[in-house]
Amino acid sequence: MFQQVIHETPKGTIYIEGPCPGSYLADLTMNSKLTNFRPPEKQKKALIAITGMPHGMIYIARHEKEIVGYITFHRPDESSRWIKHPRVLELGGIEISSDWRRCKIAENILKAGFSNPVMEDYIVITMEMCWHWDTRNTKLDIWAYQKVLCNLFGSVGMKRTATDDPDILEHPANVLMARIGQNVAVSDVALFESMRFQNRYGNAVNLL
Repeated sequence: MFQQVIHETPKGTIYIEGPCPGSYLADLTMNSKLTNFRPPEKQKKALIAITGMPHGMIYIARHEKEIVGYITFHRPDESSRWIKHPRVLELGGIEISSDWRRCKIAENILKAGFSNPVMEDYIVITMEMCWHWDTRNTKLDIWAYQKVLCNLFGSVGMKRTATDDPDILEHPANVLMARIGQNVAVSDVALFESMRFQNRYGNAVNLL
């Protein structure tokens, strides 16, 4: 169900679109400042690859023919504990070009993604790792950046969730957030809860 929302900003008209097919993304260019994860052209190839995955979805913020922001949804990585849950979907990445910051693009692109009815069938998680955060351009320290992200994801109903996942415990600023869709079965919620702590002393650490 492709949707398009027009978002007017002081810098120009932005089109919030998705979920986008790979063929659509192929005809667009990436803003040169989209470098948080990898160089722009390589990131574009990664976005196109996600569209070909089962449950993979890409939402973009587009100005004319240029992608200035995006979010990705896909099944968890094969090495992650969460891949064992049939109803977990991961918000794998969100990035807005520094050219277009403070235009409420992140809020609007998240709102578009979570307005897709399919999200109510899943537990959507995001694993926020501080080494991906753009603290240099934003001039925020990691704790201020974490607060911004938690407020941002909280705007679509995601909540901080305690876990002993090694990736989250690797740095105290890392955080797991989750949103449980309205159609998720009680048994799937219980399974998710049972998966949050798997280490012997997990309940004693990272209680949020």
